[in-house]
Amino acid sequence: MANYVWKLTRDREAMELCVRGESDMSGDEISSGSEWSWSSEAEEDMALDRKDIKMESSDVTWEAESSQRASKRPRGEEEETLLSRTRPRGRGRGSSSSRAEVSTSTSGERWNDVDVPDITPPQPTFCPPRAPGPQLRRSGTSHTALQLFQLYFTSSVLQTILQNTNDFGANCSSATKPWRDLTMEDMFSYMSLLIYMGVVKCSAYGDYWRQDKLYSLPFPRRVMSGRKFLRISGALHLSSLSADAANEKKRGTAAYDRLGKIQPLYEEMRDACKRNYQPSQDIAIDERMLSTKASTGTPSKKGPKLLVLADSASGYTWDFFVYEGKLQGNNGNGVTYDSVMALLDARLRGSGYKLFVDNFFTSPALFRDLLEMKVWACGTIRKNRLGVPETDVNALDSTSPLGSIRWIRRDAVLFVQWRDTKDFFMCSTVHTAHSEDTVQRRVPGTGGRRALKDIPVPPAVNDYNRSMAGVDFSGALIGFYKVLHKSNKWYMKFFFHFMDIAIVNSFLLHKDLARSRGDPPLRQKEFRETLIQELAEAGSPSASMPLPLPAPPTAHHMPVHISGHSTKGRLRCRECSLRTPLKCSSCDVALCLRPGRDCYNKWHDARDL
Repeated sequence: MANYVWKLTRDREAMELCVRGESDMSGDEISSGSEWSWSSEAEEDMALDRKDIKMESSDVTWEAESSQRASKRPRGEEEETLLSRTRPRGRGRGSSSSRAEVSTSTSGERWNDVDVPDITPPQPTFCPPRAPGPQLRRSGTSHTALQLFQLYFTSSVLQTILQNTNDFGANCSSATKPWRDLTMEDMFSYMSLLIYMGVVKCSAYGDYWRQDKLYSLPFPRRVMSGRKFLRISGALHLSSLSADAANEKKRGTAAYDRLGKIQPLYEEMRDACKRNYQPSQDIAIDERMLSTKASTGTPSKKGPKLLVLADSASGYTWDFFVYEGKLQGNNGNGVTYDSVMALLDARLRGSGYKLFVDNFFTSPALFRDLLEMKVWACGTIRKNRLGVPETDVNALDSTSPLGSIRWIRRDAVLFVQWRDTKDFFMCSTVHTAHSEDTVQRRVPGTGGRRALKDIPVPPAVNDYNRSMAGVDFSGALIGFYKVLHKSNKWYMKFFFHFMDIAIVNSFLLHKDLARSRGDPPLRQKEFRETLIQELAEAGSPSASMPLPLPAPPTAHHMPVHISGHSTKGRLRCRECSLRTPLKCSSCDVALCLRPGRDCYNKWHDARDL
């Protein structure tokens, strides 16, 4: 027993001597855990090179892996009033939790309280190259909905799509199903029906042409037959067959373009968005999922993802690009850094713009480089980003009351912690740390009831919530009446979404132009209905003519020949769309009446005639 006690005492003395020796060499106390730990040498090298550790992408397919985001707050109203959020939004909402370990930093840096005054950074002078707003000639006459829409889907763009569609349809035609070339009028009619289907919802395409007591929609039948609509949908092609064949030969190489099938329309749409509008001073960058119900703001984990730059004041989509996982010419700063730089056009740099981003994009290195370009920035930030203060001295902890603010300034870059229902972490180059701004929160009061209380809020949080709402508003406008339909072809999703971008941007141009003339603008649904009718009239003048009223129940119905001849002057049957020489004498509707195709009685039975 004595030997065991002597051995245990000797081991403890050796351990204390080892710890004392290591502490003497480092000059610090030995911490129980290190704040910088890497699972692999590759991650450590990425961190030292200022790369985003968690952003991994694959070039196997054109669709990039979409990282999970926290759900955004749903919106109840369509437009006019932007709900000002009182909590920072974005990926993870910029939240941060207090650290259990004491920082090993020896720089003496500490978080400041509101008792310590902060400087007010020099505010940018806004001098854009063009006057903010629509870049159209403002005249006494108003622009029609179709004229505004054709600023994006120009005649040259539609002609290219029309030619590629005809080539693809002819290439896939057969002796039993020959292809008939489409005309520009057919494209107008087809797009009219696509927008119409976003306003009037049916579960299947065929329901729009059904004729019974539940489904009897006259507009689709007046614009185009259901067979022709489905034939165009199956043959619609944005790129040429020669370009597809040349790109397919490059598959597996760096020169292969995964977005080759949308490139003609993709680049034209981006140029048109920038050409027809100049954003105001506050702009925002955010993600948008094509399969998202944007009215609720809930992103999908799968599907194509767009990175969008929008005007915070109006919600106008000024630029966007499809996220592919990595960009060409990566300069080593990370995917998010390169994405922001790709969206910041030369027309925005050096003009005093204020950029707002969420913590998917925010980094101190990005904000410093933007400031050199005379672009001020603000956003939520993740605590594990390189360059973020590591100290926990005087940071928010579990005892900090609601509305507590802590801040650190490193030259022009400000870091702010704010205690709301959870902790939020902000980074800014344009704001001061604290001010007299307050927000209302419900806190426990007397008698067990919750009462409203004003709590301090950093200026960066207020401006961030107001400015990031522009991107959400743009996505919500698309989500209310979106054109997106199910399709087995991935590039059709982009075609539908590009139509939505063109419609919403046209609507926002209409609102700005109408208000500048002192006229009340249309609401979005009214604007879409006007555009549907104008496209239908451009596609077929007969589309503007109302269908004949149904005959009264007491009328005498009987089949008669249309032209008095069994073959000449035949019309398409209203029920089956095949040609027939007969019509109803009272309804004045062409209907078949032959063995195996009794459309005449089917039509009248459905209407109790």
